[in-house]
Amino acid sequence: MIQWPDDLIMDIARRTCVLYIGAGISANSEAPDGSKPPTWKEFLSKALKNVKKDKDFIQQLLDENDMLTACEIIMEKLGTHEFHNIAHDCFRRPGYKPAEIHEVIYNLDSRLVISPNVDKIYEQYAQTTSSSTVVIKKYSEYDTPNFIRSQDRIILKAHGSIDTPHEMIFSKHQYNEARYKYSSFYKLLDSLALTHTYIFIGCGLNDPDIKLTLENYNFCFPGCRPHYFITSKQSINECISKSLLQNCNVQVLSYDNDDRTHRDLLLSLHELVKKVEQAREQLSGTQNW
Repeated sequence: MIQWPDDLIMDIARRTCVLYIGAGISANSEAPDGSKPPTWKEFLSKALKNVKKDKDFIQQLLDENDMLTACEIIMEKLGTHEFHNIAHDCFRRPGYKPAEIHEVIYNLDSRLVISPNVDKIYEQYAQTTSSSTVVIKKYSEYDTPNFIRSQDRIILKAHGSIDTPHEMIFSKHQYNEARYKYSSFYKLLDSLALTHTYIFIGCGLNDPDIKLTLENYNFCFPGCRPHYFITSKQSINECISKSLLQNCNVQVLSYDNDDRTHRDLLLSLHELVKKVEQAREQLSGTQNW
């Protein structure tokens, strides 16, 4: 089980946290046919099957985890229409159903949730459960910052949505273009790193934008409290954990995943919900919000 720091519990209780949920959360979902949402690498591997030239070179890029370059070449080889059609086949058309972990994350009642996932699994659960009161905003919408200081619960789609495939961020060129065209959104991410606590669940820290945000936060404001990265003990080396803390001010919280079911993560999140609810009861008594 994860040992949750008291400061993290209080940040969630006071709703001064940002839950950043990645593809690992969506991977718990299933479609009626039993299929699961692919990881980014699995999606690109599927798209690669339709490429006719330079497949070995692109596969080498995937093997080296250079996803941004591989994706850019695949998109150029296939063309926009075919690439987007494969994306629809992978992320929208199967009809994935929310899993228990989506419910637990929702029950943390964080006012801000950011997701780089282009699927709609978590926001559909949140919309249904909240009677459509949760606001969904994409990085590309000019009024997104207006909602940050509102009373609404917000889900920010950091890489766009499968509903608008022309705005999805997959390739190196799309990353660079978005950082230029929508610079206000990335300034928003930087600001949240200073005023809120990021909690990364079910994702890596290879996203160039979020990595830059964390590095800027760490070196511009040395000595500040850390953000948190949740992962299994089996998937991270102690040297990497130390590097994340030193360079990004991110503290790793790990759980056991010997059985490869991530059951310990789910149980830990259930326990976190209980601790947050207890903290909110205490805060309501002291009014120390």
